[in-house]
Amino acid sequence: MSTATLAPEGLARRVSPGTGVRNVLTLAWRNLVQIKHNPMELLDLSIQPIMFVLLFAYVFGPAMEGSVQAYLPVVIPGIIAQNALFAGMSTGFGLNTDITKGVFDRFRSLPIARSAPLAGRILADTVKQAWSMMILLLVGFAIGFRLETNVVALLSAFLLLLSFAVLFSWTSVYIAMVVNEPEKVQIFGFTVIFPLSFLSTAFIKSTDGIPGPVAWVMDNSPVTHLVEAMRGLLVGGPVLEHAWIALAWGLGISLVFAPLSLHAFKKRA
Repeated sequence: MSTATLAPEGLARRVSPGTGVRNVLTLAWRNLVQIKHNPMELLDLSIQPIMFVLLFAYVFGPAMEGSVQAYLPVVIPGIIAQNALFAGMSTGFGLNTDITKGVFDRFRSLPIARSAPLAGRILADTVKQAWSMMILLLVGFAIGFRLETNVVALLSAFLLLLSFAVLFSWTSVYIAMVVNEPEKVQIFGFTVIFPLSFLSTAFIKSTDGIPGPVAWVMDNSPVTHLVEAMRGLLVGGPVLEHAWIALAWGLGISLVFAPLSLHAFKKRA
């Protein structure tokens, strides 16, 4: 009886790397297929980005730059970056939901890699991030935004954004491991992501005219560097320095929160 109980967990610790990768891909596919049964999730990934683009472009555009068309090269990269941060919170929300509903307890009884549920969720949410960015760009193109670089730069923008989003998502993963309700992950998102995104150049061209201490925070924000790199890749401008600084921020964040997340994950799941 005890042998049968311990066998799945023992197998889970000894799966080969190839089997572990297959486990991750299978669980990532599970998380993506769930959208078919919960179409509201896809609407959330689509409607919210569209709403942000239209509101910022048509409400703030004329006031900030004199016209919607002049504001689009500023705001589209900014909204893409902001949306990536908010979408990263869905990783933590989904993980916490699976844990609190006992889904991870069922996973533990299967002969799969112990890290597969966590890695599968992160991989699936990375695909969702790419979907949201594509929706934002398509809406931007529909209302007048134009790519002023090339396809290689566009693909590089996708890669940069997804890399930063994966690194940053470890913050939401850690929160998901230490709180007992999915709603608390969302509270974290609103209390941290909103100030982080607005204390940046996501929606403005520069910090000229902003009080010194606030301008310093904005100029050195990881979101500012991510946004400026995205602008350079999409509409032209400096890219390399901003991209490296943004990725360095993301790597630093992941080096802090990934070990904490994995430790909490082993204790809880």
